[in-house]
Amino acid sequence: MAPATTTSLGRAPPQLAGGWEAGLLLFLVLLYFAGAFLNPAFFASTEALHALLRDTSRVGIIAVGMTFVIVNKDLDLSVGSTYGLVAVMFARLFAPSFLDLGIVTSIILCVLLGTAIGLFNGILVTVLRAPAFIATLTVLFIGRGFVLALTHGQAIYYSDKASAYPHFFHLGETNFLGFNNQILIFAIVAAVGAFVLAKTRWGYETFATGGNEQAAVYAGIPTRWVRIRAYLISSLCATLAALLSAAQDKGVTPLYGVSWELTVIASVVIGGASILGGRGRVLGSCLGAAVVVLIDKVLREGWPITRTVVIDGESIAVNARFTLPAGAVLVFLGLLLVAAVLIEPYLIRRQVAARFWAWLRGGPPPPAYETGGVALEGVQTKGATASDTALAATGFGKFLARRDALAIILTALLWLTGLALRPDYWWNLSNTFAILLNYTELALIAVGLTYVIAAGDIDLSVGAVLALAGSTAAYFLKVLGADPMTSVAMGMLAGMVAGLVNATVTVGFKLPAFIATLGMFYIARGLAAWFVAGQQLTGWPESYNLLGRKMNDVLLHFGVSPPPGLIRSIAEVVSVQTIWMFLVALLAGVVLAYMPFGLKVLSTGGNLRAAAYAGINTNRVRFLALLLSALCASMAGIINIAYFRSFNPVAGQFRELDAIAAVIIGGGSIFGGYGTIIGSLAGAAAITLVRALLQLNVQGFTMPQHWINVFIGVILIVAVLVDIWVRQANIFGRIRSLLARRRQVAEGTHAG
Repeated sequence: MAPATTTSLGRAPPQLAGGWEAGLLLFLVLLYFAGAFLNPAFFASTEALHALLRDTSRVGIIAVGMTFVIVNKDLDLSVGSTYGLVAVMFARLFAPSFLDLGIVTSIILCVLLGTAIGLFNGILVTVLRAPAFIATLTVLFIGRGFVLALTHGQAIYYSDKASAYPHFFHLGETNFLGFNNQILIFAIVAAVGAFVLAKTRWGYETFATGGNEQAAVYAGIPTRWVRIRAYLISSLCATLAALLSAAQDKGVTPLYGVSWELTVIASVVIGGASILGGRGRVLGSCLGAAVVVLIDKVLREGWPITRTVVIDGESIAVNARFTLPAGAVLVFLGLLLVAAVLIEPYLIRRQVAARFWAWLRGGPPPPAYETGGVALEGVQTKGATASDTALAATGFGKFLARRDALAIILTALLWLTGLALRPDYWWNLSNTFAILLNYTELALIAVGLTYVIAAGDIDLSVGAVLALAGSTAAYFLKVLGADPMTSVAMGMLAGMVAGLVNATVTVGFKLPAFIATLGMFYIARGLAAWFVAGQQLTGWPESYNLLGRKMNDVLLHFGVSPPPGLIRSIAEVVSVQTIWMFLVALLAGVVLAYMPFGLKVLSTGGNLRAAAYAGINTNRVRFLALLLSALCASMAGIINIAYFRSFNPVAGQFRELDAIAAVIIGGGSIFGGYGTIIGSLAGAAAITLVRALLQLNVQGFTMPQHWINVFIGVILIVAVLVDIWVRQANIFGRIRSLLARRRQVAEGTHAG
């Protein structure tokens, strides 16, 4: 009998550092000297270097955990809100003005919270099969809603009580060696993370799962647990960073962790990790974090200048400091994210630096990395069973089998619920149309997003593009004094340029759409704040405001008074924007359902490779879909400032969450290949009615806005899971088939 043999997983990945890290270190030194040259009063001091290392520590700790996730070919967009939520939870637990718990209990509960978030993300992505960017983006919004709701928009401090616990709070202070303890903790975490990823079985499994998950499964690697483990590590690293911030600041603000997911992802990718998985080093991620934090500091600190002030006719030179306007840093970080993601396919995979060095030495060039996809790639053929069910159904069952039937039924039930709760408000025609006005903005965005999702992509920038278009139009109206037509044209142009960038980066440079549009999410939001200097603008011509007014107001503006009766009643409640939205939706619906381009969109999203083999220019289809999404978001932005007669830099906030939920509830598939305009309109109506119901004053109680955003995030998660398990996997049909087989077996046994 042959002796038993064991299968070895082979040698763990040997690399801890390489040439890329050396280049990053050199770039970091040069960048620091550039900062010292521009602002010697700040960067040339020892305190500045110490502050840079201290601030890098928290970002770097989170980047260590994010490295495991990205090498796994996943993404964790929730780290910023996890960081903020854990810090806020610690403040609520520990502060005397709240629960006033002990330090050990508070820390343990915060660690349990971080563990729960990591497990939740991992289970959503692996067991429940939700796309990583959708699952963690939703957790981001939910977490941010919890942060704002738990703080009530106010800071929480506990400095007096902190003095009684010196051992913990000393972690955020300078030690006897002259540097902050956070730097030491960061060094320990980085060393452990680097060793685990490069020298242990965990690291081998992570690289194998990210490089080719199917092959890793065949090799006996528990890929599902490997991915869950990475999310746990990421969340726990964010928890540790939050506790270090709590120790240093002895308080928390609602802005904790805002945009940190952008900073951390950019750090990891700049550090050499591949967004496509299978490549990355912890040391590179830590150096990338230092680069991003240093760039951020250079931009925020600015540089000294001399201004000339005239007082009583006498010119006086005054020392001042030039800083970038509001939103500029956010724009730069968004650009940095996109540029960082482009580094991997165009520099690292092609080994540009190594080839250049070989050319200088006159030696042979090194072999390029494999630039193709994974060995085994599944095609997108989702929802075939659901389609067969719809074709086989008859009568009312045919309607119920439609993918958009759920949204239509849900809309009717929500409207009846509002009527039952507050018939005095709900049955009033003007109040009903007031709800319809809020619906118009979301419906317009959902129309464009339907095309993008049906084509198999995603657009996370629609809310920010709305703000960019509105900001541009407001700037031309208020600051430049332009006429309404010019302002509308420039607002639309700004939004369409954003869409053009999205489409070019996604299709032309072949970046994942969620990365390209996530970068634009920050860029457009930053530009919107930049144009208006972070201030609210108001007061433009009434001729522009007519875009957001009711038809009766428009007719009276032009000297036309409708006759009393039904016509006047309708004119007094129907608005221009509602009519425009329905015209756009009608045209988009006809194109998607009956025109060749609509068929191409659905074919591209259903099976990209098969559509290309069928002669469809799939790149052109995806390009136009992203442009259409930006067009609809821009129109919503133009209407937004006309309806509110002002522009607020937070315009369009959370609209991307609402719009994605609307399309998925309306029958669209997050995997592409499905979508109807009627369904998306019904989904937008359902989201609008949910918000209206939650804001409804019922016996003196109204839900705060921040909790409403949490609720909408939960709705999106549920909608995605319904799409995956009810529509795609047809889980109810499988359960019915299983029960039917068991019944047949039981009857056969009884007959025997």
